[in-house]
Amino acid sequence: MYVICGEALFDFFAQADTGAQANKVEFKAIAGGSPFNVAVGLRRLGIETALFAGLSTDYLGQRLKQVLLDEGVSDRYLLEMEAPTTLAMVALDANGSPAYSFRGEGCADRQLHSRHLPLLGAEVRGLHVGSFSLVVQPIADTLLELVKRESGRRLISLDPNVRLNPEPNIEVWRQRISELIPYADVIKVSDEDLELLYPGQDPQQIARSWLGHRCQLVFLTRGSQGASVFSREHGQRTVLASTVKVADTVGAGDTFQAAVIAWLTEHELDSIEGLQQLSASQLDALLDFATRAAALTCSKTGPDLPYRTQL
Repeated sequence: MYVICGEALFDFFAQADTGAQANKVEFKAIAGGSPFNVAVGLRRLGIETALFAGLSTDYLGQRLKQVLLDEGVSDRYLLEMEAPTTLAMVALDANGSPAYSFRGEGCADRQLHSRHLPLLGAEVRGLHVGSFSLVVQPIADTLLELVKRESGRRLISLDPNVRLNPEPNIEVWRQRISELIPYADVIKVSDEDLELLYPGQDPQQIARSWLGHRCQLVFLTRGSQGASVFSREHGQRTVLASTVKVADTVGAGDTFQAAVIAWLTEHELDSIEGLQQLSASQLDALLDFATRAAALTCSKTGPDLPYRTQL
């Protein structure tokens, strides 16, 4: 089992303007949040998964819980909170790339404290953390404490997934990422994230610096330009993106992350020892699997992640 940690929310997508009155905007609401998506995506790929998150007792919070149960994600580590559900207002540009505006201050998914940290059984193979739960309080410090506690005992994966709307101070992001890097075994980052975190710096140099800690693999996604993986043993491996008609890119990075964990688990390589044994051809197969999965998500509106049978 993998435990995915962080936010759960509803994405509200503004529907296309069809000449309606200016005082009316139609929205389509879809359950999401990066960790939520990764949990659902992992389960759809056949991996036992749980979400460690705070869910509201309000209507939207209960809908989120029902989605997880319907998908087969374990509710063992869910905590119900008397606080509202976070809302993410999403507008898409001409390329299908999303621009977010969050309504999350004081919401349920931020309210995890140290006292809520669970004891994890031997069945838990690893943890994944990422997105704005890393920098908004009190959940940010709670997840840092969890990662420090479990690093070396289970596989730790990290995806910064920078969102400046919930926390606009990039220095806060840099500081927290630097605190987490020494404890992570696998890191996935987008080229956009790297440019925000370390503008103008060489991605290869950044990857090499991260590999100087515990980290065994660094994945760099470049959207339509494909993806790369950096390893100590095999250097940089790159694959082109799959050709697909893009509806939008929402959830593509989360799909890539879920596919990486799923592939490693399927091949019984989801451990430090397993990561160190990966061959160059296996890294190529892993990259191919993850990029194909992400492409399928891009072909659909919203974070509609693929099932194992589709791959």
